[in-house]
Amino acid sequence: MWVLVVLVWFLIWAGGTYWYLFGKPSPFSLESLRPKEPLEMDQRKRDKVLKKGFSKDRIPENLDAIVVGSGIGGLTAAACLAKLGKKVLVLEQHDQSGGCCHTFVEKGFEFDVGLHYIGQLHENSLIRIAFDQITEGQLEFETLDQHFDTIHIGLDKEHREYTIYTGKTEMEAHLKKQFPDDTEAVEKFFKCMKVCARKTHYLASLKLIPRWLALFLLKSGIADLCSSVFRLSATSATDWADQLTSNKDLQVIFSYLFYGVPPRDSSILINALLVHHYKRGAYYPKGGASEISYHISNTIRKYGGDVLVRAPVCQVLLDKDGAACGVAVRKGQELVEVKAPVVISNCGLFNTLKNFLPPEIHMKQDVQARLNLVKPGRGSFLIFSGFDGTTEELGIVSTNMWLFRNNNMDGMMDEYFDMSKEEAPDNAPMMFITFPSAKDPTAKIRHPGKSCMTILTMVNYEWFEEWKDSAVRKRGDDYVTYKMRFANNLFNWACLHFPKLKDKLVFQEVATPLSNMHYLGAYRGAMYSAEHNLDRYDPVSIAKNRCDTPIKNLYISGQDVFSCGIAGALHGGLLCASTVLDHILYIDLMFMKKKLKKEKARENARLAKKLQ
Repeated sequence: MWVLVVLVWFLIWAGGTYWYLFGKPSPFSLESLRPKEPLEMDQRKRDKVLKKGFSKDRIPENLDAIVVGSGIGGLTAAACLAKLGKKVLVLEQHDQSGGCCHTFVEKGFEFDVGLHYIGQLHENSLIRIAFDQITEGQLEFETLDQHFDTIHIGLDKEHREYTIYTGKTEMEAHLKKQFPDDTEAVEKFFKCMKVCARKTHYLASLKLIPRWLALFLLKSGIADLCSSVFRLSATSATDWADQLTSNKDLQVIFSYLFYGVPPRDSSILINALLVHHYKRGAYYPKGGASEISYHISNTIRKYGGDVLVRAPVCQVLLDKDGAACGVAVRKGQELVEVKAPVVISNCGLFNTLKNFLPPEIHMKQDVQARLNLVKPGRGSFLIFSGFDGTTEELGIVSTNMWLFRNNNMDGMMDEYFDMSKEEAPDNAPMMFITFPSAKDPTAKIRHPGKSCMTILTMVNYEWFEEWKDSAVRKRGDDYVTYKMRFANNLFNWACLHFPKLKDKLVFQEVATPLSNMHYLGAYRGAMYSAEHNLDRYDPVSIAKNRCDTPIKNLYISGQDVFSCGIAGALHGGLLCASTVLDHILYIDLMFMKKKLKKEKARENARLAKKLQ
């Protein structure tokens, strides 16, 4: 009798698990892919897609979900829901959609804001398949040079230069050539990269399985028995590197993709994943970063939804039971209520739980506990420079450049971020230089004879806080003078490596954390959102920092879900959509990847047979 009862319960459990994992409809299909359409170069036609303004009469009826924020995380979640027949409205406070994927054009120069290069877009990769699905095959990427990054450490006579190459074997081999006395350390770093890349889905799974189960697996030690990835996630990058080598230059290489957190306080897992991200190639969207928003928006509209800009959401509406039921959008002096049973915020955890909720809800213990899992990230400072001249005339290339004043990353970052407001502009310890016009082959057609450069560094929000209540472009001479101290020092540093630029400069725009707050809605100007420190990547914190929130029907998407960057935000969107739909979309993507690989193998076999 008991055997029969157990068998029945097992069959019920097995059947339910199978239905949960495989029995639900998928938003993805190879049939949804369309032949690539020609690049739309008519700006007025592009604006109809990217700059469609909010008004009451444009709100679709019978919405299934509202997404606040049109960054890649929000658009990804919206497109996944839309492809399952859900009617989704994406609301963007800026005058064009895209978030960090948007571009702006000034005086004939086009600048990317937050997308500088993307990795893991090789044929049949998971991210490539995801992009193909949410754009229905319309995005096209340019493969950048194999030498995709150059790292400069030190100044003047102390200057050293290292180059980073893509390639399954070439990346490691090239690094060994540059550090012949530390080949063992390089090998161990790449082994760590391999473990992190292959087992990161274990960490992501913590956000998808029941919370009680995730915490049980972690606190019981079962998770650690399954994989070392859980220990690596909570391991300091500096502590890990110190065990491998005393060569400080090589330690910089291990953590050179800097996102505002010194290696001592960052996870070796995240730093290793960032380097691994470009192992199979670095890519840039043909037509510029705005192509991403352009095509995903078209997917959302195809299924009855919409993407509307100039729609600043100021409040998440709650019903009598305290569940999210819509948002309030400020339209002039009026508040327009938009209702839907699901609200997804792509505006970051702090904006969502601190700024969008009533004070009495925001102060609740469970909401505060969620906020305490993370802390605000560093502010970003960007310089957009335009030059008269082609890439050949200016001597610029698609390779990015990372510059560090010395090889003591922990020490120089601590010293810099502890500086006073007056000291900081003359002492930036690092910067990133990229030339978008040299990466996109269509730039020569769309903006002939023009080249552009973007410089990025990290700053403290507090250095700019005194101007936070002033209007954009009306912050006064003191503000302009202060930000230009940063800009001039960084630009002059860049010109040491590209001497032809200074005389060809015809346009320059500088963005501070206050600019990022205004245009991107970034909390305290942090483009990478919440800080990516060790506390955040403790596996218990990962399990608790999920897409659902203490507010029923309110979800989080984007960079705060797992990690920063375009790929990190896209994964945040996939995880969010999986949570809302109660269906793990990664299983669908993995089946599709397996199917495409089989088709590729059959095609290669046919070609080989013909050549015989």
